[in-house]
Amino acid sequence: MAPPMSADQFLAALRAEGLRVVEVGQWRTHNRAGHGGWAPINGVVIHHTATSGADATVRICYDGYDSLPGPLCHGVITKDGTVHLVGNGRANHAGAGDGNVLRAVIAEKRLPQPLTNDTDGNTHFYGFECENLGDGKDPWPEAQLEAIEKAAAAVCRHYGWTERSVIGHKEWQVGKIDPRGFTMDWLRERVHERLK
Repeated sequence: MAPPMSADQFLAALRAEGLRVVEVGQWRTHNRAGHGGWAPINGVVIHHTATSGADATVRICYDGYDSLPGPLCHGVITKDGTVHLVGNGRANHAGAGDGNVLRAVIAEKRLPQPLTNDTDGNTHFYGFECENLGDGKDPWPEAQLEAIEKAAAAVCRHYGWTERSVIGHKEWQVGKIDPRGFTMDWLRERVHERLK
């Protein structure tokens, strides 16, 4: 069973991977405690935000919406490659997904297609929201892609996981399309190379 990182451990892991990190508000204690579990930790979920503009994106991910309170992830990766920490602990990002996918992540095996949303992913996954409209046209700058790779690798390195512990939201939850604009196999290969 993998316990959550402390706020200091999370920050240190990201910085050790060479990331530029900004601490937002009271991120160290900003979470959805009391609304479900947080642990065991089993992986990392990558999302796109379907938003534009760094400041607005970070604010939305910190505060959330009336129907979905923040934090909406643990870190927001903006187009310039900065990781903005907005939450520590349970966050509203993964939602319900497929338990068979979770079992594959734990075993670090090839992922099955998600067929049912029967398992609480917010208990088990760190989440990074990545600033992008998600329309397949909005570009992904290399600085941002490198930061996504580094952030995922930082969590994997801390836990001794391989790239197989990194998944896309669309690989977890039926009906999701994010991230759109690159493939998760391509990202996992980059994480694999970095972890070597």
